[in-house]
Amino acid sequence: MSEFTNLGVKAIRDGVAGGDFSAREVAEAFNAAVAGAAELNAFIVTTPDHALSAAERVDADRAAGKPLGKMAGVPIGMKDLFATKGVQTTAASHILEGFEPEYESTVSQNLWNAGAGMLGKLNLDQFAMGSSNETSYFGNVSSPWRKEGTNAAMSPGGSSGGSSAAVSARIAPAATGTDTGGSIRQPAAFTGICGIKPTYGRCSRWGVVAFASSLDQAGPMARDVTDCAIMLEAMAGFDPKDATSLDMPVPAWEAGLDADLRGKKVGIPREYRMDGTDSEILDSWERGKEWLRDAGAEIVDVSLPHTKYALPAYYIVAPAEASSNLARYDGVRYGLRELPDGAGLQDMYAATRAAGFGDEVKRRILIGTYVLSAGFYDAYYNQAQKVRALVSRDFSEAFKQCDVILAPTTPTASFPLGEMSDDPLAMYLNDVFAVPASLAGLPAMSVPAMTNKDGLPLGLQLVGKAFDEQGVLNAGLAIEQRAGFSARPEKWW
Repeated sequence: MSEFTNLGVKAIRDGVAGGDFSAREVAEAFNAAVAGAAELNAFIVTTPDHALSAAERVDADRAAGKPLGKMAGVPIGMKDLFATKGVQTTAASHILEGFEPEYESTVSQNLWNAGAGMLGKLNLDQFAMGSSNETSYFGNVSSPWRKEGTNAAMSPGGSSGGSSAAVSARIAPAATGTDTGGSIRQPAAFTGICGIKPTYGRCSRWGVVAFASSLDQAGPMARDVTDCAIMLEAMAGFDPKDATSLDMPVPAWEAGLDADLRGKKVGIPREYRMDGTDSEILDSWERGKEWLRDAGAEIVDVSLPHTKYALPAYYIVAPAEASSNLARYDGVRYGLRELPDGAGLQDMYAATRAAGFGDEVKRRILIGTYVLSAGFYDAYYNQAQKVRALVSRDFSEAFKQCDVILAPTTPTASFPLGEMSDDPLAMYLNDVFAVPASLAGLPAMSVPAMTNKDGLPLGLQLVGKAFDEQGVLNAGLAIEQRAGFSARPEKWW
């Protein structure tokens, strides 16, 4: 069975299509791997029957000579932020525990239409609010990686920590993630895998539990750049049910992959050399420049002058939108309802939200409600939106000088679970390199570069122009080929 779990998306798809093995064999192998990795706590719900039934449909279609989809025979993990018909969808929150949607999210339906199957619903930070996967009502996700010389449980990153842990541990060949301020890229960097946040609007948000609607964007997490390109093609597409969906054809990203960067310019933002960034992260950045130069690219300096204001602006805009979006969880229509004896409607609202939301979610709702209040709307929220516009303009100006931007993904490698949980501000700083691209709605990807002295993965980030996922993927492929990253976690679970 283990030979199948070592395969990625392309290898599985091509092997099934070529008759080298059946989709059912692959599904059975990954179902067994998921069952054997309960200690990671990567999955909230497992759905082995879904994976098997999807595999059997693919095998039947192949036997009948029917054309197969882009993800045919590939069982994946689905972040528990995507509505899945008849399967519990919780956003890792007690307030939605037991909720089984009567509909399917557009992204998950696109994947099923492409021939993928579902291994289960992946754990995450509650309502996607977190950078370490420690805010889930269903318990922490543990990274499959360990720091050399210790067995301390490490963070898989967040919010898509279940996704990153599952892919890195080889219990899923790929997984969906969502990225609001770095929640695909940061966990990908922490666990030595690839993850891409496409241009805002590439993937439909319909059926995805909302955190911050102007920032949330779905994307794939997989073991290499090619697998991300394949999965993103299957996920993306115009959706009339989502008013922010891009009415544009989906490019053939896999076919367009090309690591030859001759004629391309790579920008290095001087403002990203920040105090407190780990020296080995800076070393990996230098290596990244050399790898891209070797691929034929010209390295140029660029400026993103409003970078230092991006993180505080994000932590005004995102909580404000969360405060509005999470108002729907009131105990009336679905999910948890707490109704104390003799309680009125307002008492029910208060009791339900007090019991249903975790501390980090409550913290962000309070911040968001505060900055939207009558006395502070102009002082905080409007100012943050102006900063957001300036950050976006910075990128537009920088891209007049370059085709893609190279930066670190995170300021540090993974850290032990519990190390930062008492310091929310320190936790928020994990997103300092990821947030600017999110505020601007740009495609951005993390690619593994090297391991540090403790044997933990470090990632490099590539940010591209709007709609230029191909440029980001190609630069990522150039790094991947030259980095030769082959490290994987030693199995302890």
